[in-house]
Amino acid sequence: MKYKDYYQIMCVSRSAGQEEIKRAYRKLARKYHPDVSKETDAEAKFKELGEAYEVLKDPEKKAAYDQLGTQWRANQEFTPPPNWQQKHEFKRGQFHEADFTDYSDFFEQLFGGKFGFHAANSGSRQQFHTHGPDAHSKLKINLEDSYTGAIRTISLSVPTIDANGHIETLQKSLNVKIPKGIKPGQHIRLTGQGNPGVGDGQFGDLLLEIAFNNHPIFKISGADVYLNLPVAPWEAALGGKIKAPTPSGAINIKIPANSQQGTKLRLPGRGIPAKTPGDFYIILQITLPPATTEKAKAAYKHLQQELDFNPRDSLEAQPK
Repeated sequence: MKYKDYYQIMCVSRSAGQEEIKRAYRKLARKYHPDVSKETDAEAKFKELGEAYEVLKDPEKKAAYDQLGTQWRANQEFTPPPNWQQKHEFKRGQFHEADFTDYSDFFEQLFGGKFGFHAANSGSRQQFHTHGPDAHSKLKINLEDSYTGAIRTISLSVPTIDANGHIETLQKSLNVKIPKGIKPGQHIRLTGQGNPGVGDGQFGDLLLEIAFNNHPIFKISGADVYLNLPVAPWEAALGGKIKAPTPSGAINIKIPANSQQGTKLRLPGRGIPAKTPGDFYIILQITLPPATTEKAKAAYKHLQQELDFNPRDSLEAQPK
């Protein structure tokens, strides 16, 4: 019986963690999936990959496999250690015969007896079935969609096999429900809309990573939303109530008297309405009226005469 180096098959080191192992499996599964791969030995490599992942993804089976040590090389003759089956019971991460029935003799010798389908008892091997790998994509939405929730239609290119056994791509449309409060970087899982399985294996899932379209006036940071709000000099100086836009509609806000350029106003809980709502921040931008008419110029000159104001006083007061 030949020894199988599952780490070599999955192109990961023996120190690889579960996330690295999962990423490696997804990458290689897409490469060797028999329905889409052009590799001549795609099905054999896909089966071998599925076997390696079945062991390395399960902490208990991985730990047992690692106990074999590092002295073995791929395809080297191998005999299980004495009392292997009695030593390892594999109580967690149960394996189901209906999912995988075409593993190697190496796998069945080490793990099969505990699941009741050891090669010596199976009589003949059944058709190979495996769950399809998940697919990943990005979905861009508007900020307002997160405030209210929405339905968006997406188009998918789905590989399929025609009556002659040739691979063809079909277009499919899906309506996706955008939940209220979703943030950039979060995912929506569409069950059964991923890559096809082998044999009677189920389709994988489609994971849509959410991203926001650039907004003309709002900026997003986590669950917080920011707005640069232009205000006239007299609004900043005298204070008062003005209207300000938000993703959920215009609201009235109070400008404190003697506000300065860059003054930040915080509206708690008016950011993205997540489980823990974000805040809405208004940054005041004092905007000067242009002096392009005689009337405007006269108003500025009058202001200059009436106010004893030098914006550089603090600079000129510095010691020389």
